[in-house]
Amino acid sequence: MFKFLKEVVGGSGTGLKDLPYNIGEAYPSAWGSWVHHRGTNKDDGSPVSIFSLTGSTAQDGHLAAGRNGVKRLRTVRHPNILSFLHSTEVETYDGGSPKVTIYIVTEPVMPLTDKIRELGLEGTQRDEYYAWGLHQVAKAVSFLNNDCKLVHGNVCMASVVVTQTLDWKLHAFDVLSEFDGNNETSSTSMLQYAWLVGAQYKPMELVKSDWAAIKKSPPWSIDSWGMGCLIYEIFSGTRLGKTEELRNTGSIPKSLLPDYQRLLSSMPSRRLNTSKLIENSEYFQNKLVDTIHFMEILSLKDSVEKDTFFRKLPNLAEQLPRPIVLKKLLPLLASALEFGSAAAPALTALLKMGSWLSAEEFRVKVLPTIVKLYASNDRSIRVALLQHIDQYGESLTAQIVDEQVYPHVATGFSDTSAFLRELTLKSMLTLAPKLSQRTISGSLLKYLSKLQVDEEPAIRTNTTILLGNIATYLNDGTRKRVLINAFTARALRDTFPPARAAGIMALCATSSYYDITEVATRILPNVVVLTIDPDRLHLFFSFFISFQKKTFH
Repeated sequence: MFKFLKEVVGGSGTGLKDLPYNIGEAYPSAWGSWVHHRGTNKDDGSPVSIFSLTGSTAQDGHLAAGRNGVKRLRTVRHPNILSFLHSTEVETYDGGSPKVTIYIVTEPVMPLTDKIRELGLEGTQRDEYYAWGLHQVAKAVSFLNNDCKLVHGNVCMASVVVTQTLDWKLHAFDVLSEFDGNNETSSTSMLQYAWLVGAQYKPMELVKSDWAAIKKSPPWSIDSWGMGCLIYEIFSGTRLGKTEELRNTGSIPKSLLPDYQRLLSSMPSRRLNTSKLIENSEYFQNKLVDTIHFMEILSLKDSVEKDTFFRKLPNLAEQLPRPIVLKKLLPLLASALEFGSAAAPALTALLKMGSWLSAEEFRVKVLPTIVKLYASNDRSIRVALLQHIDQYGESLTAQIVDEQVYPHVATGFSDTSAFLRELTLKSMLTLAPKLSQRTISGSLLKYLSKLQVDEEPAIRTNTTILLGNIATYLNDGTRKRVLINAFTARALRDTFPPARAAGIMALCATSSYYDITEVATRILPNVVVLTIDPDRLHLFFSFFISFQKKTFH
């Protein structure tokens, strides 16, 4: 029988040495007799959490409850329930006495008490985060009670953990049991591990083991009481010591107090169903809950709703708890942009949030999304990327620009939209310094040559200005082949006066790259004509001052 149980819990029943995870430092707190360890995957070093429970004999009641918890956690799946990864049992001997340890590996989480202390939120931001967390736990409890007809049996602060994205998740399923309301007089195995629950967390009917009353009650009655205990512990900042403390409501927010009192009704049948708590409680109606909820159902929103939401998001994000914005909202926003469910204005919000990260975090959490967006066929996304390139361009590596970004950006040089052609051109001020000589000579200069004869005079002008600015990134051979011809044969002969002015300024800016012979034979003959140009006569003198030392040396 013991061998069978080991196989149920651990799959193959392998030993600890075969556990594909490293067990690290333990957190100071965990639910019941479990120990919560930090851990890592041996293959890729990714973080996990490892929970261990040790019993003296195979028949130890704590181990039996622990096996129930493993089985339940393994089979019950919900976004607000801790995600199971792996489990095993190990038998060891200590001074000749056998000991059995159960290990559960889950997604990386931290005890709620530790995370609250670490965040140190205060005032409105603290209340908004608590509302979001309680909302998530309530959804998990409602799922167990209403959808699965299961009773958790010990909802409290110790049974809640927090993910890396600051979501609250329910776990500690050792007491979890089917709700058996069919036979009110039987004392079956419903909540057979309820002895693990501290008396302070038990409603009166469970304290008295009044199974008849329990089975007459709604399936949510015990866990609704537990939600009340959790709310008390969250806002009082202390662990519940005895049931009577629940009457101390001074720390409970006024908007939550009526629901809190209904959750803790002395009559089980009158306790508030957590599904109604979620739907109707005024406490959950705040900016943070509404914002995250909108992001989570983004695919159901129409384009007008999305556009309105994302235009407001940059300012809204400044008002929300900064850790939640960076660890929860930012990943949601990045994912929405990558998979096409977010509109172009979302990029402004992404970059605003990204500006609050360190340079290294920005490279890890934001840049990959931006690079992927360059492959988008959505013109509005492309425009938004180019308009904000000054905010992230310096963080792009030369290899990424040359191999992944530029090939997509370059399509904009020949776009039918003059606005997009001009944005593409201006983006080269940021991207050109990171391009290889092969890309500059073989691609970029060919596009710029075409833009110097573009139908839009402003684009022709800006192309000349750009060439003057990126001349330093060209090799000597390319400079000699390209610059003088671009500035004299094209820019100085342009019918648009600002384009001719740009040609003069570009020659001045790049004067150090021309020898005396080139100045005398190729540049001066084209510039002298401008002395009679009625639009830009003074430009000749600017040119003369820049070149006189070189010419008359």
